Amino acid sequence: MYCELHCKTNFSFLTGASHADELVDRAIELGYRGLAITDENTLAGVVRAYSAVRAYSAVRAYSAARAAESEAEKKPISQNFKLIIGAEIILNDAPPVLLWATDRKSYGQLSRLITVGRRRAPKGECWLSFDDVVSHSEGLLAGVLPCLPGQRSRIDHIDADHASFAWFQNKNSNNPTNAPTSQQTTTQPNQLHQYREAFGDRAYLMASLYQGVDDSWRLDQLQQLSQTSGLPLVACGDVLYHQPSRLPLHDVLTATKHHTNVTAAGDLLVPNAQRHLKTVDAHRSAFAAAPGAIARTQEIADRCDFKLSDLRYEYPEELAPAGQTPIQHLRHLTAAGANKRYPTGVPAKVDQQIEHELKLIDELRYEAYFLTVWDLVRFARSQNILCQGRGSAANSAVCYCLGVTSVDPATTDLLFERFISKERDEAPDIDVDFEHERREEVLQYLYNKYGRHRAGLAATVVTYRTRSAVRDVGKALGLSLDRIDALAKHVEGYSSESNLPQKMSDIGIDPESDIGRQMVYLVNDLMGFPRHLSQHVGGMVITQGPLDELVPIENAAMDDRTIIQWDKSDLEELGLLKVDCLCLGMLSAIRRCFDLLENHWGRSCTLANLPKEDPLVYDMICDADTIGVFQIESRGQMSMLPRLRPRCWYDL
Repeated sequence: MYCELHCKTNFSFLTGASHADELVDRAIELGYRGLAITDENTLAGVVRAYSAVRAYSAVRAYSAARAAESEAEKKPISQNFKLIIGAEIILNDAPPVLLWATDRKSYGQLSRLITVGRRRAPKGECWLSFDDVVSHSEGLLAGVLPCLPGQRSRIDHIDADHASFAWFQNKNSNNPTNAPTSQQTTTQPNQLHQYREAFGDRAYLMASLYQGVDDSWRLDQLQQLSQTSGLPLVACGDVLYHQPSRLPLHDVLTATKHHTNVTAAGDLLVPNAQRHLKTVDAHRSAFAAAPGAIARTQEIADRCDFKLSDLRYEYPEELAPAGQTPIQHLRHLTAAGANKRYPTGVPAKVDQQIEHELKLIDELRYEAYFLTVWDLVRFARSQNILCQGRGSAANSAVCYCLGVTSVDPATTDLLFERFISKERDEAPDIDVDFEHERREEVLQYLYNKYGRHRAGLAATVVTYRTRSAVRDVGKALGLSLDRIDALAKHVEGYSSESNLPQKMSDIGIDPESDIGRQMVYLVNDLMGFPRHLSQHVGGMVITQGPLDELVPIENAAMDDRTIIQWDKSDLEELGLLKVDCLCLGMLSAIRRCFDLLENHWGRSCTLANLPKEDPLVYDMICDADTIGVFQIESRGQMSMLPRLRPRCWYDL
């Protein structure tokens, strides 16, 4: 009955050395009752773990169904497995602490705490004090991570990165020389007492043993600290990877993090390969002198009832005027837009399509989402910013009437269910292109309208590809920079590692040598690892309630940009909607053309009222004279056009 309560994924960038699904699968294989994901100052990795647990649950349900069908096929079914959501929080003025969410409210507190630390710090950093933890502690369980005498502090490695922690010493001073240059390495009893006072019976003392020569001494010291402080002792693995074979990769990540190589890293590296998920028997043996520490892992797991499926996403509804529901307002706007689009009367086909779409939108409760997109387009046009909906949104008569797209449904035969389908159970994805030079005005409009606590750009997870993996592994192994540069330029950025031995041989590195084999092995392991979070090209997440209680928000590298810690796939996994506010240089060119037409010919043009089916245009297209024409200027398109010979828009 063991649950691992301290485990980092590779979303603890350059620290964790395993993917979340690898950790979940290994924990289930070992018979754990649960696993806590506790990445450092982040919740970026929890959705990947949630996906892995969902996949396991689906297989388990299938096995149960098969067992019920036939006794002959009946097989033992694994026990329920609990995923615990938490984070390791590094503090400036107190020992680091694990915080685990027990319910939806406490999860919101944890998410907001991380947001506070991230928003007051530059990108990639998190500045928090003990007072911050106390003010966000409601409902959270705390596991203090002590540092024993002679043990290297867990936060020594970030002292240099947090030199501007002067903020904590003097909020009015911008002088980084006031920052502390070292941390007190040994945890004092009074520091544990403050956790006891703040959390009461929700506070614990964490104990990790690494099969070192001093394990007996460590356990004895930890038991004494537990008795002195009144914090119950809890066993944990301080896990950094799922199997011991990942130690070499962890060494590479550590060297990369500290801008050195593995040989020179010294005691920055962990001393052995014991930071993996161990068997339950191994934990029982290690903590034989403190069996209660093992039992308390289940006690903590039992207190944590929060699941990511408990998150309920609500789209903003304030765009509907007082006295109208969102669907009523959407119907009103659609009807007004239809009358404007078709001044001589709405065609029966279009009217029928509009009613079909509105019923489905109402049934799936997407009306607020459509209103938000309409509001974006309305703002852009009020500022004379050219914009245009793209993709499957063009299949929608409602989007045409709202002015989001300019594709007349009366002249096309497109399938709306490609855009929204009840059977597919997928959220609509409306991409709107704006002039690339003015898209920022639209993003800032959203930030100002909804506030930074309710709106944020989705993240993009920048992962290792062949070239970046070759560069970091090569540096960590001590290869010369000219060799690394030659090899990185010789491999394809997105290729498989299968050709790497040949590429190495081409530039004079023997792939069968020790360092050659290490290079191939480590590059293979590192491929696909997250390197850092960047910002999505324009996916904006907006909520009715506080966004920072749904997912942590942090600063982007660009001024006046804030992003959430989840990317597109994470949002889709949890059913969260985003609006894609994209930028397109071609729209800027079209805007200039419209201005020229109006200035010189007095003609006011929009994308919707451009002359249709000009035969001279299609003559050029059939001749493949399309350089500079958006979407049909590539070599592949130009080779197809003379054979396709499109004579109307629908052909294209």
